[in-house]
Amino acid sequence: MIPAHFNLDNAAAYAAWRDRKLAGHPRTLGELLVEVDDPRTLSRAEREALLARCAVANMALYASRTGTDPDKDIPRLLGRQLGLVNLDANRLADDDGISPLAVAPAGTRTEFIPYTDRGIKWHTDGYYNTLERQVRGLLLHCVQSAAGGGGNQLMDHEIAYILLRDENPDYIRALMAPDAMTIPPRLEDGAVARAAQPGPVFSVYPDGHLHMRYTARTVSIEWHDDPATKGAVAALERLLADADSPYVFRGRLEPGMGLVCNNVLHDRAAFSDSETRKRLLYRARYYDRIADAPYQ
Repeated sequence: MIPAHFNLDNAAAYAAWRDRKLAGHPRTLGELLVEVDDPRTLSRAEREALLARCAVANMALYASRTGTDPDKDIPRLLGRQLGLVNLDANRLADDDGISPLAVAPAGTRTEFIPYTDRGIKWHTDGYYNTLERQVRGLLLHCVQSAAGGGGNQLMDHEIAYILLRDENPDYIRALMAPDAMTIPPRLEDGAVARAAQPGPVFSVYPDGHLHMRYTARTVSIEWHDDPATKGAVAALERLLADADSPYVFRGRLEPGMGLVCNNVLHDRAAFSDSETRKRLLYRARYYDRIADAPYQ
């Protein structure tokens, strides 16, 4: 059953949830940051601090002492301690399901923006996945930052929902339609490598949590052709472009730092590498949400 506050016909429940959410939401990037010693073995206090921030903002940042250590166990073991276990082993990830985000010198990865030095527009990860394989948890760990650029903007998707619903509840209704946003099929050598993926932008899972699939790309995207959807998409673009928004956090991950989140909205600025400083982040995508789960 959909929670009352996500029911568009229950204004009272929504108002109560909205007020609690906005009152407790961080207003600065620093409020999201947790100092940790080693992400592979969090202390009870470190783990609770990360979970507390995710509980109110769907995301947390950490700064650790691992520096430029390239050990992939850093993101893997950190994720497990936060309840992130089921990796989305997409075809561009390494065999262990974790993707090394760096400028690819050659090969298939060069065709995809995350493996270049180009900027990436606002999105949530895995928006092109089937609805049964949606990315709900995301972990980024920085081994090395770029010589220049490469910063991120972040926004809690529940805040985006609130801002849109406050402006016009019909926007939410349109974006929850089962065919609100369709990713066209991907063709390889004249054959369909991935079928078209229609689906909603906002959906509520059986566990009662809000999920968002979105991309600000203007190519290879088909929006439902009706005024409500067009208005909703334009409104979302406006709020994400608001340079004065108190709900958009801006920063850059440095060596030993990382982001853990319930696949919040994010982007990436273009960057430049040098001979001695080449950007490398590990990205782990999960079908799980961050949860208060025991280490396994």
